[in-house]
Amino acid sequence: MKLAFSTNAFAHQSLSTAIAGIARCGYTGIEILADKPHWYPDRFDAAVAAKIRKLLDKAGLAVSNINANCTFGYWKDAPPEPFFEPSLVSPLPKLRRDRARMIKNTLAFAQAIGADNISITSGKALPTMPPDQALKMLRENLRPLLDTAQKLNIRIGIECEPGLLVEWATELRDLIDTLGSPMLGANLDIGHSVVLGEDVPSALKLLRGRIWNCHIEDLPGRKHYHLIPGLGTFDFVALKRSLDTLGYDRFVTVELYTYPDQPEYAARKSIAHLRKVLA
Repeated sequence: MKLAFSTNAFAHQSLSTAIAGIARCGYTGIEILADKPHWYPDRFDAAVAAKIRKLLDKAGLAVSNINANCTFGYWKDAPPEPFFEPSLVSPLPKLRRDRARMIKNTLAFAQAIGADNISITSGKALPTMPPDQALKMLRENLRPLLDTAQKLNIRIGIECEPGLLVEWATELRDLIDTLGSPMLGANLDIGHSVVLGEDVPSALKLLRGRIWNCHIEDLPGRKHYHLIPGLGTFDFVALKRSLDTLGYDRFVTVELYTYPDQPEYAARKSIAHLRKVLA
């Protein structure tokens, strides 16, 4: 199983520091946060991308995913619910346009640094944007982005998230089938399925062949709090059996944004535990 670690744990440090730290811990892959302070998608700069690719090559790290789920760097005066805003279903047209532009920049960045896929979320159905209207808006805004993704040969994985418009594996499967693009799939956070009460093997089977990257973390029961593997109740051995049955051969990425004060410690403890239970 190929293990990667997300730079969003290094939110208080530079991207170069995150790359070096993740490589030191023994990972073969890295997920890059498409937000400040790492790589902010407001514009695409080929020279900046080339420098990042050199850093990755020197560290011997492949890219498991470009994580464009959130964009905290967008806001100077954040709204009450900024976590997934702006989104493709934002009530304000300007926010939808800005998110689409940032996704296009992220696709270009992914191609430039040798990544295969990026991740986004659906956003939340906010006031004045009820779910049926939001879903229609999401489909409309995804179509041109998927056309761009196909031209660049970069996949888009939607991450199901508790409380968002697309939160269930069944909802994502319906969206994939409706849009019919081979570039659309899942950035599947296994812990989110646990929190929602989904059966993990069933969710994996439902999205088989469309899972571009898996996020993993430990959890305290079904509470949505990302823990270092080994500190919670999640059954990683059962997960490995399910992934093996599926024939999954892409990256499994540890996502621990909850440890910004000790990211390298979290990365090292995680890989030590996962090597034991996933061997």
